[in-house]
Amino acid sequence: MSSAMTAKAVSQRGLFARSLTSVLVIVAIWEAAARAGLASSLFLPPFTKVIAEWWTVCADGSLPLDLVVSLSRAAVGLCLATVIGVPLGIAMARSRFLHWLFDPVIALAFPSPKIAFLPIFILWFGIYSLSKILLVAFACVFPIVIGSFAAATSVNRVLIWSAASMGTSSAGVLFRIVLPAAWPRIFAALRVALPVSLITTFTAEMVSGGGGMGATLMYSQRFFESPTVFAYILTMLGVGLLLDFLMLKLQAASAWSQPS
Repeated sequence: MSSAMTAKAVSQRGLFARSLTSVLVIVAIWEAAARAGLASSLFLPPFTKVIAEWWTVCADGSLPLDLVVSLSRAAVGLCLATVIGVPLGIAMARSRFLHWLFDPVIALAFPSPKIAFLPIFILWFGIYSLSKILLVAFACVFPIVIGSFAAATSVNRVLIWSAASMGTSSAGVLFRIVLPAAWPRIFAALRVALPVSLITTFTAEMVSGGGGMGATLMYSQRFFESPTVFAYILTMLGVGLLLDFLMLKLQAASAWSQPS
């Protein structure tokens, strides 16, 4: 058991080392190309200059404030989508009528580009946080519903029938059989929805303003403040990577804590 865990830890360290090497190579090429004048600093500032600008906007508080605004919008929208999507997906799996009622709507809305609805959301809810939160919820609810539906329908029917035959109530079957068995796939759907929430938030802010990371990025671009633009882009990339890493850790912890 310990040897297997040691081998897994070594493998993970090797994967991290390879990933870090790839990133460092890209950074080195970026810095060398910018310093050699292969591209104008207006379009490709040196990486060191971007890092210096990143430190400046962090020190004066502008970037942390924008990040808090954007993450709060994404988080509230994702939570709202989860509260709606998970129960609806499970209910559709357990009720033919609900599946018949909602499946055509989901099939129509899921593949549509959600950002195209931004003008409507702005018209109805304004340019500030409410419209962006609701747009994030609208964009995230469909993958969550579909993932929750697939997770609930994949639960072994023998377990459900056995529990029902032993007198377990419908609520007991749901909370003691369906939800524990479906949880890993539901969590996978939430992991898919997380980057969707970030993408939708940043894009909506770029288009409509109203503060946040996307709005400041576009403002900087209009005034050709390239180091600030790249600093914000790198922050967006880093935040997405960090949140996905935390989701993976949370998924592993929740799987470990589930009874076998």
